Amino acid sequence: MALKAEDVKNVAVIGFGVMGTGIAQVFAQAGFNVYARDVSEEVLRRGLETIKSGPFGLYKAVEKGKLKREEAEAALARIKTTTSLDEAVKEADVVVEAIFENLELKRQLFKELDEKCPKHTVLASNTSTLSITALGGATKRPDKVVGMHFFNPVPVMRLVEVVRGLATSDETVQLIKDLAVKLGKTPIVVKDVPGFVANRIALPYLVEAMRVYEQGIASAEDIDTAMKLGYNMPMGPLELLDLIGLDTTLDVLESIYRETNDPKYAPPFILKQMVRAGWLGRKSGRGFYDYTKK
Repeated sequence: MALKAEDVKNVAVIGFGVMGTGIAQVFAQAGFNVYARDVSEEVLRRGLETIKSGPFGLYKAVEKGKLKREEAEAALARIKTTTSLDEAVKEADVVVEAIFENLELKRQLFKELDEKCPKHTVLASNTSTLSITALGGATKRPDKVVGMHFFNPVPVMRLVEVVRGLATSDETVQLIKDLAVKLGKTPIVVKDVPGFVANRIALPYLVEAMRVYEQGIASAEDIDTAMKLGYNMPMGPLELLDLIGLDTTLDVLESIYRETNDPKYAPPFILKQMVRAGWLGRKSGRGFYDYTKK
């Protein structure tokens, strides 16, 4: 019998960084028991703190009147953390992987998940660019391997890309679509191609904004103003890049460029230089804008 959304009680989130914490939070808020795993207790502690008190965390939602205090406390109580992969996945109905964007690392993890998880468990990846088919190929359950690509910040952004690998079953795709709806998200189903849909369309726009900046055609502020006022974008491209993280953007661009060899996705030199300098955007205090002065 194929797993249905109403049968899912326990969700394991592997990787408790920016995306993993957001994913754990939205599942816990929707009533699921969440087991989050990362390699160090310090990462887990910071992740829980982000869920509690971060800019998109539960207590912030209480302050804004979007959540009752008792609902926030109940959601927090549903999240457990561990450094043990075995402990995290032993009762999981669904696993969502949110580790670093490296195909070999992810393939090794999916091989381990396949060996450690119950037979019915569906294995989902939050990858933004890497091949779901390749992840499925590392397991003996490729029909139960699927992409579940959230967008940052996860508690706010409503889109989920459901990525169908070559061997992903219709039942698995339907399960992830239904779970996304339970989380208050809107799912779209996409083929397993580099960049999927949203990144494939948005990244050339962001690359061109960086090239305009690199060539000195306009200041960061004026580039962002042009797109906000001229095209009614809620946020300018360089502001958005600072929010996403310039290191994350570079990783994604390099991954898609490797797969496609399409110059639209070639990372601009300015992006590489800023990452080398440690200017990663908001999270480091400096990117296209200086946040230490704000």
